[in-house]
Amino acid sequence: MKILDWYILKRYLLTFLMMILLFIPIGITVHLAEKIGKILEREAPFGEVMVYLLDFTIYFAHLLFPLFLFLSVIWFTSKLANNTEIVAFLSSGVSFSRFLRPYLIGATIVGLISIALGLYLAPNASKGFNDFQYKYLKSKKNSQSQKLFKQINDNEIIYVSSFDANRNQALNFTLEHFENDKLAYKISANSIRYIEEDSIYRLRNYFKRTVNNREDILETERKKDTVFGFDLEDLVPDEYIAETLNYVALKRFISREEKRGSSNIGRYKLELYRKWSLPVSVFILTIIAVAVSSIKRRGGMGVNLAFGITIAMIFVFFDKVFGTMAAQSDFSPLIAVWFPNAIFGVLAIILLYNAKR
Repeated sequence: MKILDWYILKRYLLTFLMMILLFIPIGITVHLAEKIGKILEREAPFGEVMVYLLDFTIYFAHLLFPLFLFLSVIWFTSKLANNTEIVAFLSSGVSFSRFLRPYLIGATIVGLISIALGLYLAPNASKGFNDFQYKYLKSKKNSQSQKLFKQINDNEIIYVSSFDANRNQALNFTLEHFENDKLAYKISANSIRYIEEDSIYRLRNYFKRTVNNREDILETERKKDTVFGFDLEDLVPDEYIAETLNYVALKRFISREEKRGSSNIGRYKLELYRKWSLPVSVFILTIIAVAVSSIKRRGGMGVNLAFGITIAMIFVFFDKVFGTMAAQSDFSPLIAVWFPNAIFGVLAIILLYNAKR
C-alpha cells in the first residue's frame, strides 16, 4: 500500500473509533442516569453492574454501527475536501476509483468486525443486557411476559398465562399430550418453576388426568418435581429471543420453531439475515458517504453532515418499516432485510458516478 492508502485508511479507522468512543460514553451516561435509581433500590452488585454496562456498550455499538460509520466517513472526508486535499490527490493523476480503494479496505476491516459482533458477541451481550433488565430494572408486573400457547412437538401443546423472568417461573401451566389425534393425558399446575441447580421443573398444585376408555385416572400432588421434553425458553413468549442467540444456535432454533409452526418465524429469520446484511451495508454507506462528502461545498462540512444524516435517517426508516412488515405479516424476511441495501446500493452507484464526473 502507498502513502495515500495508509493516510486515508488511518483517518478512516481512527475517526470511526473516535466516533464510537465519543457517543458510547454519552449513551452509557444517559442510560445510567435513567436507571440508577432502580439499580440502587434493588441493590445490584457492583460487578454485575459493570458487566451490564459492558453488555450495553456492545449492544449499543452494534445497534448503531452503520450510523457511526456513515457519520465518521462524512466527517473526515469533508475535512479532506475543505482542505482541498482531495483536489490535490486527483490533480496528481490519481483516479477517483483509486482514491476510493483505501475506503473499501477500511470497510472490509469494519465489515469483518461487524460479522464477529453480529454472529457471536452481540447475541451474548444482548442476553446479559436483557437478563440484568429483568432481574433489577423491570417491575414485577413488567417482568412477566404475556400468555403463551405453543405446540412443542408433534404430540404436545403447552400453555402458560404469564412468565416471570426473575424467578424462571410460569403461572397456570397446562400440557396436553395427544396420541393418534386423541388426548392421552393432560397435566396442569398453578405454577411451574425451573430449578437450574437440579435441572428439573417444580410444579405447585400438580394435577394429571389420564384418559382411559373406561374411567379417567386422576393424580394430584401439592408439589411435584419432574422433567419435561421442552426447554425453559419454550415457556418464554419473548419476541426478542432471537437477539440473544448466536448464529449456529439461531439457525437450530429457527429449524425447531418451523417444525412447531411458530407464528414468529418471520421475526426470527429477520434477525438471522441481518447478521449478513449489516456488513454489506457498511460498504454501501461508505461509498455513499465518500460520494457525498468528497465535493467541496459552499456551506462547508455542515451541509455534508446534514445531507448525510438525512440519508442515514432514511436508511434507518426503510430498515424499520420493512422489518416491522416482515415481523408482523407474511412479508418475506429476506426481501425486508435486503431491499434497503438494494435501494441504497443503486443510490450509491448513482452518487459515485456523479462524484467521478
